[in-house]
Amino acid sequence: MMIPERPALERRILAALDGTGTTGPRIPVLLGGCGSGRTSLLLRLRDLIGRSQSQYIDVERIATTPERFLKSMRDASPFPAHPYGQGAAEHGARDAFDAALAVLDTARSPGDAPATFLLDEFLELRTFESFPGLRSVLRDMFGALASSGNRFVLTTRFVARAHRLLRDAPTNFELIHLAPLSPAEIRSTIAWPHDPHLEDDDPRRDDLVRMVHALSNGRPAYARMIAEAAAGMATRGTADPVGALASLLAQGGTLSAACRFCYELRLHRARGYGALKAILDVLAEEEPLTLTEIALRLRRTPGSTKDYLSWLEDVDLIVSRLKRYSFADPMLRLWVRLHCRPTLPTEEEIAREVHGYVLSHLPLQEPVLALAGTTEEAEKSWGIIEID
Repeated sequence: MMIPERPALERRILAALDGTGTTGPRIPVLLGGCGSGRTSLLLRLRDLIGRSQSQYIDVERIATTPERFLKSMRDASPFPAHPYGQGAAEHGARDAFDAALAVLDTARSPGDAPATFLLDEFLELRTFESFPGLRSVLRDMFGALASSGNRFVLTTRFVARAHRLLRDAPTNFELIHLAPLSPAEIRSTIAWPHDPHLEDDDPRRDDLVRMVHALSNGRPAYARMIAEAAAGMATRGTADPVGALASLLAQGGTLSAACRFCYELRLHRARGYGALKAILDVLAEEEPLTLTEIALRLRRTPGSTKDYLSWLEDVDLIVSRLKRYSFADPMLRLWVRLHCRPTLPTEEEIAREVHGYVLSHLPLQEPVLALAGTTEEAEKSWGIIEID
């Protein structure tokens, strides 16, 4: 799979690591929701910096126990072996975690140059706070990284929690929100197989890119899935982003699976699982809604409803604007409307819901009819015959 290139963002991060234009190097903290391109960006940075000078660590995969975390980090390290902390795992969780921080602080790349660590989903280190002597894991980590001579880039999908935790962190941490991809970035970074109906310089190809951008809200993972599925349809007719979206959201579709993962992961990291699902169901039916409107539909008190809403905001499932609540991710709302029901959605129901989603996301002047639902196969499979 091609890793998207985001030159402007990459330059900003590298400048922060080098301390360009500031009093010293900074520690970028990349914030973005599911599918926003955090991991892809770190993998790009690893290649730009050099694999012998940097180490990518997927914290979410190896944050089991401090002892195993230390071992996994050491075993995968590209840096020369360091004696510090050898045997620490034998002495307990606290010693192992201290040894891990020491490795992050003292490891050096070849030539005794500073090492760069790319820590993906760093908030998973909170897992260690259930072990004896580890009640301030993240604060200890922030202090160790801030005073280190090495370089670090951190990422997390939990934006609200990161803001809260880093409020009192050392000043050399720099929060960077991952912006959606632009149409130009989508065109340049996603592999578009040849469409026999569109030449490379055909203006309709730009229309296709704009449609993918609008339907995906510029979210890299969604854009890639829609673009690849649409391009695959080009072998049987015209590339069809709308039909592609419908197929991806059906049971077993890759986009449906991605939404389910995000939905369940965030709910399981919050309190009040069942009540939170109920609120998401309410907002899937209608949004935005006020606290009072949600409480009435939920048949709960405003006080308890306020707690539920705060827990949903804490895991970035909803946002509040002018005291009105709505989904943070419109695609996830579409998925809830389709799949949080007693039975699987039919093809007609998927077509109807996707139709409504398209109308809300594409400007009226977009040439939808030229690109969506015009082939006989699309009409037969999804019932998307015409979108005004």
